[in-house]
Amino acid sequence: MEKKEMLEELLTWRYAHRGFHKKPTVPENSMTAFRRAVAEGFGIELDVHLTTDKKLAVIHDSSLRRTCGADLNIEEITLGEAQVYFLEKSEEVIPAFEDVLEAVSGRVPLIIEIKTAGGNHKELTDAVMYALEGYDGLYCIESFDPSVVGHLRKNYPAVIRGQLAGCLNKNFDKKNAGSSGSEPTLTGLQDFLLKNLWVNAVGRPDFVAYCCEDRDMRAFVNFRGAKFLWTIRSYDDLKACEKSGAAGIFEQFNPKEYE
Repeated sequence: MEKKEMLEELLTWRYAHRGFHKKPTVPENSMTAFRRAVAEGFGIELDVHLTTDKKLAVIHDSSLRRTCGADLNIEEITLGEAQVYFLEKSEEVIPAFEDVLEAVSGRVPLIIEIKTAGGNHKELTDAVMYALEGYDGLYCIESFDPSVVGHLRKNYPAVIRGQLAGCLNKNFDKKNAGSSGSEPTLTGLQDFLLKNLWVNAVGRPDFVAYCCEDRDMRAFVNFRGAKFLWTIRSYDDLKACEKSGAAGIFEQFNPKEYE
């Protein structure tokens, strides 16, 4: 399948944000959440970090505090040390990226978000691409870090790459912190540059993944590439997203229950 065809196929799916979780019993970014997404026929959005022993850990925040109750950062410990702690109110642990790939086995598409820290964008991106060698499934890669998108453009041009942007400071507030949010990781200037897509000159992304709340912003409306919208928390917003031609990344509800 050509790159254009793969991107068109990706846009036809709905994506469960951090897997099809059901908090607190089915944690975000857990193996059960990913298996539930596959069973329901939803694509999966997930997050990948690099541990100190160069393993790929699937978790949203660098800190384990919100999801595991441990005052540790994933980049500063080994994957084995991280897997001592349970996710939320479950007996599940932080998955290895390779285990997720094996469990999904190409049955639904993946949106893989690369979560950089301390300038590790090349090492982390290369590790993800190495893990994906031979993977027989549809996927794309995205990041808030334009250095990742630029690295993909230069070294992995056949891979579908996307720039994440939009409403960072609004999205990570106290209301969301207890469910699916986290602490802000971008400065106001970085957020401004991302939101206005000025960083696209670096990576020339195939798609933009934009905050649903900011979907009327001129930069997003005028973007000529493929579009994804995150994080959608109502069926009406999901339908509006799809009507606009974007693919939706949703959580906290099951779209099938409304159809």
